[in-house]
Amino acid sequence: MGKLGCFFNPKSVAVIGVSRNPKKVGHVIFRNFVEGKFRENIYPVNPNVNEILGYKCYPSVLKIPRRIDLVVISIPAMMVPKALEECGKKKVPAVIIISGGFKEIGNVELENEVIRILKKYRIRVIGPNCVGIFDPYSEVDTFFLPRYKLERPGEGSIAFISQSGALGSVVLDWMSMKGYKISKFISYGNAADVDEADLIKYLANDKRTKVICAYFEGVNDGRKFYDIVSKVANRKPVIALKGGKTEEGNRAVSSHTGSLAGQSEIYSAAFEQSGVIEAENLEDIFDFARVLSTQPVPKGNRVQIITDGGGFGVLATDWIISNGLRLAKMKKESMRGMKKIFPEHVVLKNPIDLTGDADVERYRVAIDAALKDDNVDMVAIITLFQIPTLTAEITDVVSSFAERRKKPIVVIAAGGRFTEVLKKSMEDFGVPTFSYPEKAAKALRALYDYRLARSGS
Repeated sequence: MGKLGCFFNPKSVAVIGVSRNPKKVGHVIFRNFVEGKFRENIYPVNPNVNEILGYKCYPSVLKIPRRIDLVVISIPAMMVPKALEECGKKKVPAVIIISGGFKEIGNVELENEVIRILKKYRIRVIGPNCVGIFDPYSEVDTFFLPRYKLERPGEGSIAFISQSGALGSVVLDWMSMKGYKISKFISYGNAADVDEADLIKYLANDKRTKVICAYFEGVNDGRKFYDIVSKVANRKPVIALKGGKTEEGNRAVSSHTGSLAGQSEIYSAAFEQSGVIEAENLEDIFDFARVLSTQPVPKGNRVQIITDGGGFGVLATDWIISNGLRLAKMKKESMRGMKKIFPEHVVLKNPIDLTGDADVERYRVAIDAALKDDNVDMVAIITLFQIPTLTAEITDVVSSFAERRKKPIVVIAAGGRFTEVLKKSMEDFGVPTFSYPEKAAKALRALYDYRLARSGS
């Protein structure tokens, strides 16, 4: 399993700094484990308490009568080195230091002491100054934010690493609300030991992860990062959002995690050369990730639009072209086949406009023709559910086509509550859905960029 594997799949966990106060960080973290899969293998450490939540408390990890795979530390910063020494003597392979108060506030010497100890005992450490890990499969959950305040997403294939704990927490809650599913979520803070490059390398070999998303403000070792991510991006999509792009943002970074942000132009160039897909904002990250984790890699950049609303078809056209993609030109035999079936008022061009009386069967025929046509690389389906002739059965039809994974399919559906319900139904079956054409077009461009990166073009 390796030492990094102990962070995500430990057989035993100890939490140092567990309080009886339900509002304290250590208490919340311990409760996360108790309410998960670790009821028999979780150990609270607090020298001043005998029992917490029905579990015997230990004064030190050294007193726990079994091997410990993972320790989570949540105590004042000045006490961390002593606790880490005890973890070393206990031969603990993996430690997450939630505690803040290190180089991010100028306590460089204290953080250097932590680094000295972990090197002495060969401990792998995530943190300090982080919220740690959430893994929906193993139920490792070190986030100190209660579940009623911050919901956790379900099991999926998108991994997210974040240098910022606060940003990571908000993203986790947002993903849960949106119904996006994840494989792993890691907040790594100051990166005294395990950094973004180590995590990306680990996730590259994680079978449950199809796409790796990362938010960071600076990297510890530029050459190490570039070498690792260049290899990984050829195997799995890596999507990155860089914080601290402006001069003012750069200064804010140094007081946040103590990192050196560096010039954004250098990062962007490195991303492009290594095959990393750069996102402009958080929504882009997950728009790209949903497409890259569910859709096959396209052969080219030709997109066929199928719509039941002409205006939306025009907007989709504009955004596809402005993102450097092309409109597909379907073969004459494909068009002739549809013309025999469709009424005369259906527009057989690109976009194919099924018009305001479109029904499920029209969509079925048009999608099937586009997927079979060699001149089409990707399909953008616009479904405006407000028209009376289009029933909810369209979600089953689109989902069944998407499951075959012949070509990338995205859906654009704008509307209110009824539309959102049907969109979620398709998302659950692995069909990426968007409210706006521009977001769908950007996501298709990201998918095509990944194809170019893999081919070395």
